[in-house]
Amino acid sequence: MSFLPKPKFRHPAIETNDLGFTHRDYEGAISTLCAGCGHDSISAAIIKAVYELSLPPHRIAKLSGIGCSSKTPTYFLGASHGFNSVHGRMPSVLTGANLANRDLIYLGVSGDGDSASIGFGQFAHSIRRGVNMVYIVENNGVYGLTKGQFSATSDKGSKNKRGVVNNDSPIDMVSMAIELGATFVARSFSGDKTQLVPLIKAAIEHRGAAFIDCISPCVAFNNHEGSTKSFDYVRAHNAALNALDFITPRAPISTEYEPGTTEIVRLHDGSSIRLHKIDASHNVHDRAEAMSAIHRHKAAGEIVTGLLYIDEDPQDLHTNLGTIAQPLNELNAPELSPGQALLDKMNAALR
Repeated sequence: MSFLPKPKFRHPAIETNDLGFTHRDYEGAISTLCAGCGHDSISAAIIKAVYELSLPPHRIAKLSGIGCSSKTPTYFLGASHGFNSVHGRMPSVLTGANLANRDLIYLGVSGDGDSASIGFGQFAHSIRRGVNMVYIVENNGVYGLTKGQFSATSDKGSKNKRGVVNNDSPIDMVSMAIELGATFVARSFSGDKTQLVPLIKAAIEHRGAAFIDCISPCVAFNNHEGSTKSFDYVRAHNAALNALDFITPRAPISTEYEPGTTEIVRLHDGSSIRLHKIDASHNVHDRAEAMSAIHRHKAAGEIVTGLLYIDEDPQDLHTNLGTIAQPLNELNAPELSPGQALLDKMNAALR
């Protein structure tokens, strides 16, 4: 499937940021995700955040793995560095790039299938090592590219479109991030740009491992068993020369609600989720209080959102390793070759 590129022309009076860039300068290709997908709302929030921060696009490196979420870097920051890695391996690729060039701003975009299952170990080690990055998980609770199986973040007792019940306990990504030592942890909802954009901006400005779990509803899976309009039924009774999937367009889900309040958000399939936005009384500097708030609201059937925890004096991977200030990829042979005398001294210290 191909699309015409976005037009290059712009109105001479269009608004620009401090660098003279327009909003369009931070966009990417036209999205091929399902109409109404929450992931596109997250991409829009990222674009708005970097535009408002007046960041040069060439200073940003965006990395991803495999899945619907990992396709999204194509749709934002088209003038930035980018790398699409294999399934679940984005964190290690990002870590290596960060070690080589500390001067870039690293943005890792992943999904619950990519980070909470095959990439769970990669996620854990990048967080505990304090890699200076913004790690966003676009969390929809399903494997979207493989037709909606339960992911590791699906709630126990939840049902899929065929009525099958998930009997496995879920992985709570924000709880794991806090436990592993992330120094900035937040959760948001793709439809709440008023909350999400400031969180992304704060995460970018944070020096250390910043993690955002973003609840992002999937709109594609209304092809339940027994429906004559389902993908499987049509394929089984279709004599066409090829098979094409068509997803009925849906309107994006959005909401606004005040801190300290709970909002019930209706999803496309008729179900709903309860979002609770934390207020000023929450102590964002206390890990234990953050964990308590997560579990307390979860017991009440609510998904707590907002900035859950922050360490205002963090240490990142480069600080912990004691690397030099100059990016490693800029070092030349004289700096990389210590000489025989220094090598003899190092070897002697290991005897």
